[in-house]
Amino acid sequence: MTNVTRPTMTVYSPKGKNSGAAVIVIPGGGFQMLAMDLEGTEICDWLTSRGVTCVLLKYRVPSIPYRWQCNCRPQNKEISTPSLQDVLRTVRLTRARAAEWRVDPRKIGVIGFSAGGYLVAEASTHFDDRLYAPVDAADRQSARPDFAIAVYPGHLALATNGIALNPNIEKAITPRTPPTFLLQNEDDHVDSVEDALSYYMGLKKAGVAVELHSYAQGGHAFGLREKKLPVSGWPRLAETWLRTIGMLSE
Repeated sequence: MTNVTRPTMTVYSPKGKNSGAAVIVIPGGGFQMLAMDLEGTEICDWLTSRGVTCVLLKYRVPSIPYRWQCNCRPQNKEISTPSLQDVLRTVRLTRARAAEWRVDPRKIGVIGFSAGGYLVAEASTHFDDRLYAPVDAADRQSARPDFAIAVYPGHLALATNGIALNPNIEKAITPRTPPTFLLQNEDDHVDSVEDALSYYMGLKKAGVAVELHSYAQGGHAFGLREKKLPVSGWPRLAETWLRTIGMLSE
């Protein structure tokens, strides 16, 4: 999906027992397009089967300054404002409608892939920023996610072969940054493993609870699709992590 000028959110109710948790799903696509099936509806099928309400976000793209066609990586120092506005608004709307959707307002998280993983980091650190004028009463709600999952995130490291975190994220990390689960493969040649590693180190330095998984093989942009590699087991690791932080029951 390309040229998204009007953001939308689609709510999927949990199947079977309702855990009370909700996850805003943020697909990737290099801020140029959105992988709405691989990193969207397929993720929602998994989450709803585990009793989680899924809110699939279609956010505005393309979004400057993050354009994969140019050699912009060393300049990853700016907020992806339109896309982040959409994420923060979605968190607030989900919290405002928690009772209607049978969601615990203290169990609202975000999961993102690739560029969506970067948005997860932005939402986890810039949730108090007022990036848009209030629209309605929902914007009085907190935009802070209660937990965050970033899968093969991009734009977090300033360069490969070095743990240098994007200063736009680094300077905004505080102890209020939510517990975070990170996953990135060493052979990811689209967004390097240093993206996850640099964010991990930034969170660790601030005392934020963080869990990191990295595999030798698996590449990029695989979502839930079977690769006959150990990385394909990542959803079970994420579910276990969600239980340990009290978002899912046994």
